Amino acid sequence: MFKTNLLRLSQYPAPIRLGAFILTLLVLWLPFAAPIYLLVRDTNLVSILTMVLLYVEFIVLLRLWGKYVYNQPQLLRYYGLELTRLNGVEVVRGLAIGIIGVLILFGLQGSLGWLVWQQPKVFFLKLILESLIVGLGIGFAEELLFRGWLLDELQRDYSKSVALWVDAIAYAALHFIKPLEAIIHTLPQFPALVILGLTQVWGKRWRRGRLGLPIGYHAGLVWGYYIINVGNLITYTKKVPEWITGIDRNPLAGVMGILLLSAIALSVRGFLNNGQISKNNPG
Repeated sequence: MFKTNLLRLSQYPAPIRLGAFILTLLVLWLPFAAPIYLLVRDTNLVSILTMVLLYVEFIVLLRLWGKYVYNQPQLLRYYGLELTRLNGVEVVRGLAIGIIGVLILFGLQGSLGWLVWQQPKVFFLKLILESLIVGLGIGFAEELLFRGWLLDELQRDYSKSVALWVDAIAYAALHFIKPLEAIIHTLPQFPALVILGLTQVWGKRWRRGRLGLPIGYHAGLVWGYYIINVGNLITYTKKVPEWITGIDRNPLAGVMGILLLSAIALSVRGFLNNGQISKNNPG
């Protein structure tokens, strides 16, 4: 009876399925997270422990969700999370696109005299490795969440175009779960996050549903920015306003960052469209 009821859940509209999944995840997470909040004093450690716990439970729940709701025991593989050589190569390609894009962005601004480069204030090799691990962790987590689970749930009910835009806007909007003052202050980065969300969906579709390229590209952007920001590698000369280079040193909140992400987005969309044309008209 229980299994039958879960299978029926797959017939409900996407908003109900999404709500049921999130509610279940929170019910499973809170009993373990509450003691951490009560007993651990270090706020940074609390944040790390609770988020790691939440994501581990998210992956476990995804496997159960696939098995009992959709009768798909290999749901993570269906999302495009394949442990294959091809997916690994695409992660590396995505990393290259992301970090090269970041270097082009800051290199161009340096050549225009908008910023100056300076020596790193930390051990550089350690910074590179640390930032790579952080980038891959964020890329994996966010892409499995947004271009895996969320996109799939949307595509089960809606057209590809609707799923694309809802996924991208939801991805951007969920970065603003914070106090109102902080939302207003960081709002300029919203368009860039939408563009990044669109790019990731196009990238996944271009690579026939695999998540390797989106994970790598996302990780590459984080990797490059982390190195520059945490390493204090640049100082802005203030020859142009912040809204051009990025408000509060955030390139996503500036015209230059938006232009870079737009150029990459249009390229990926072009590859996707060309691939579809070639597939439909191989001659």
